[in-house]
Parts: sequence; C-alpha cells; structure tokens
Amino acid sequence: MCEIFCFNSNTPKQVNECLQCFYNHSEEHPDGWGLANMQSDEFVIDKEPVKAACSEHLKNILSNPVIGKNVFAHIRLATVGEIISPNCHPFTEADGNNRSWMLIHNGTIFDYPELDAYKDKETGDTDSERILLYIIDKVDEFERNKGALSTIKERFHLLNQIVRGLSKNNKLNLMIYDGDLTYIHSNMRNSLYYLKNDEGFLVASTPLTDDENWLPVELNKLFGLIDGKIIFESEEHENEYVLTEEHQNAIEEFSKSLKRDEINDYSRTG
Repeated sequence: MCEIFCFNSNTPKQVNECLQCFYNHSEEHPDGWGLANMQSDEFVIDKEPVKAACSEHLKNILSNPVIGKNVFAHIRLATVGEIISPNCHPFTEADGNNRSWMLIHNGTIFDYPELDAYKDKETGDTDSERILLYIIDKVDEFERNKGALSTIKERFHLLNQIVRGLSKNNKLNLMIYDGDLTYIHSNMRNSLYYLKNDEGFLVASTPLTDDENWLPVELNKLFGLIDGKIIFESEEHENEYVLTEEHQNAIEEFSKSLKRDEINDYSRTG
C-alpha cells in the first residue's frame, strides 16, 4: 500500500537523516512521493507521481537542511487512483472558516458509501482525498451548528467519531494536521511505529533508526499531538483491520489494471 511519516516537536529540528531512510523504501512504494513542512501557518508541500529514488526534485530538497516542527512524508503504492500528481499525498484543503487541513493515508477504503459523494468534487480519484473532503464537511457542519469556531478539544472529539466510523472494515492508518493538532491513527497490527525522545515524536510505517525504543502505535485509538506531546487520547474502538483474501484480491486486481494501462499508454505513444 503506502508508507507514512510524521515528525512532531516543540522546536524546529533537522530531519534529513530520517527522511532519507524513509524515502529509501520507495523501491517497494514507487508510485509517488510527498513532503509537507508546516512552517507557522504556511504549508510548504512538494510531491510528484514518480519513485522517490528517481526524483531529482526530492534529491535537491534533501541536499539542503529540512528543518521543522511538523513534518510529514508519504511514499505511495497505489491501490485506488491513477499514478498522477493529484493523487499523491499529502492532500490539503481549507474548511469553511479558512483553516487549512492536511492528510496522508496508508490503507484502502473498501466499504464506506458516504465517501462516494466526493468522487465528483475531488481533484484526483483516490479514497484518501475523499476522506479529507468528508472530514472538512463534518467540521463545517459542526461549526455552523455551533455558530462559532470549534475548539481544539471539540475537533479532536469530532475526528474521533469520524475515524471510528471510517475504520470499520477499512485499513485506516492516518496522519492529519489542522494547524494546531497532529492526529495519528492506526488500526492494523505492525503497520505504524513511534519513537519518543528529547527531539520529539517520530511516527513511521517502519522504524527508521537503530534505536531500540521504537514501539507500535497503540491500535484503534486516535491521538492528538502538539509540540511533541500527546494532548488527547481517545478510547479504543473495536475496528481492527485484518487483510482478508477478498481485499487482497481486490488490491491485486487494481494493480494489474494499472499495469495494463501503462502497457496501453506505451503502445499508443511508442
């Protein structure tokens, strides 16, 4: 599927070494890469629908210090959506009160009909982008009903309800940023790990250093991080995802369809 990465700290730190290790996994995840560095209220985002190891643009970025308090990265193994730039993570969108949101996703939505309404609204054609648009609609609805901006705590509880629903029968490893909180969620065993030290929080699909203190992210919970600390932690839900033969067959069929499309494109242009 994909791999995801997050660094969350109270002071800006350089993260080139961890990013380089993360992007080295692109041989197994060749369908695109993304990098988001949240500087104050500005989202600095780069992404391409090419293998990270082959990207001159990414090489140029990593040849200079990448310094930030909130840094996110993604390498894609496509399961839904074409291999094009609009389908590369991270996805960003503003809500009705001009708060900017960012989302990266590792997983597949097999069963959640409410997301179908966003197929005609999204820029690309991924289930991941539809998740973000759905979240923003729910936040907008909450704030309209309240008649005021949501608090950080209210947004966390709202996203916990959304994630609880989305996670049933779906793989939902998520990293979301709303300008204040970083949200982390995993519902599949051995698919997301964290390291907490003096530098802050590192979270990634696989451990990125030799440090023995990497631990699995606790399953079926939503965590809210600010400045390298867990501010909110939800109760555990029951929607652990286990890959079924049916889901595996669906993923393999999509992969085959991508290969067929590549062959047809080459035949038309070759």
